[in-house]
Amino acid sequence: MIKLLIRLFIRDHENVEDKNIRLRYGILAGSVGIFCNLLLAAVKVTAGLLTGAISVTADAANNLSDALSSIVTLVGFRMAGKPADEDHPYGHGRIEYISGFIVAAAIIAVACGLLQTSVNNILKGTVPEVSGVTVTILIIAILVKMWMARFYFYISDRISSTAMKATARDSLTDCITTSVSLLSVLVLLFAGINIDGWAGALVSVFVFWSGYTSVRDTTDLLLGKAPEPDLIGKIRKITLENPEIIGVHDIYVHEYGPGMTIVTMHAEIRYNKTLTEAHDIIHEIENRIRAEKLADRVTIHIDPVAYDDPARQQILKEVEDVLTAIDPVISMHDLMIYNKGERKTVSFDIVVPYDHPLSDQELSARILNSLKKEDTDYEVEIDRGEYRLNSGSKFPER
Repeated sequence: MIKLLIRLFIRDHENVEDKNIRLRYGILAGSVGIFCNLLLAAVKVTAGLLTGAISVTADAANNLSDALSSIVTLVGFRMAGKPADEDHPYGHGRIEYISGFIVAAAIIAVACGLLQTSVNNILKGTVPEVSGVTVTILIIAILVKMWMARFYFYISDRISSTAMKATARDSLTDCITTSVSLLSVLVLLFAGINIDGWAGALVSVFVFWSGYTSVRDTTDLLLGKAPEPDLIGKIRKITLENPEIIGVHDIYVHEYGPGMTIVTMHAEIRYNKTLTEAHDIIHEIENRIRAEKLADRVTIHIDPVAYDDPARQQILKEVEDVLTAIDPVISMHDLMIYNKGERKTVSFDIVVPYDHPLSDQELSARILNSLKKEDTDYEVEIDRGEYRLNSGSKFPER
């Protein structure tokens, strides 16, 4: 049924890289969510009012919040699909993350209200009136939500949407919350024990957790989440497959929403290449990264390296020995030598984990004191971040 819906409402549905097709997927998902959640909410509200079951009413309120979420998601997809303009040169894709955050905040607000109502019901000891009709309604609701979760997960995989994946997780949570409501009804019907208020409280906790998870995920994206190691690995692999590239480092990934990922990095290349040759090498790598759909824009900075210079190799070994003695976890790249009359300057960058116990000032002082020479000045730049380790170096063994 999922594939049939997609074929009926989305022309050229296989072309998921097209922003217009992606928008249509979002519109379809939002429309299905609004319809299903409003229908479920109406049925559950009716059942809850007739029986007085707070757990069923709480579940209905959750469906209403999901319908609101679908509306916000629908509007967010439309706005995120707007093309780039003068004020927003990287497009409007992050609006999708903002809409996800709004949805998550609404879910948390609903959860708090449900918890308050459930506690009041526990204190009053209200006993709901339930029947086989209530059981049937809840079973149908669980089946519908299971289908919706599968539907959202399928679309999420198709268009690589974090917001859609959050919606799918929310549908799975709804299956759990409705199952809790069903359990409380069955316990009352067959055992005569009233756990309705406690079930409502448990439902509110599940709803709150779903909202919290979505807030965390969308906030990470808005703040600038670290790229996946697999993505960095693929970019590094493609770059180093070019025989003219000696090493690669400082890989940065900036995501401005789905469809706008910008990658910048430094690539080490032999110093004796002409500017035209170096440009052609880098241009070929940039085109290949884009062709592999790892990024939409790629900028590579060229670092010329005299890797076969014996004097440089000697200095490189001295620096590596010092860094290893201080902490083997430290990596080094971008070693450059500048001759200034009788003196020379050696500059290099090191990468340490974010949680390294030594501060940048302490590391710099220890390194420079160990390397001190009368005819040489040393400059060290310290970067923190494990994903930037220069593990792809192709320096030959000395």
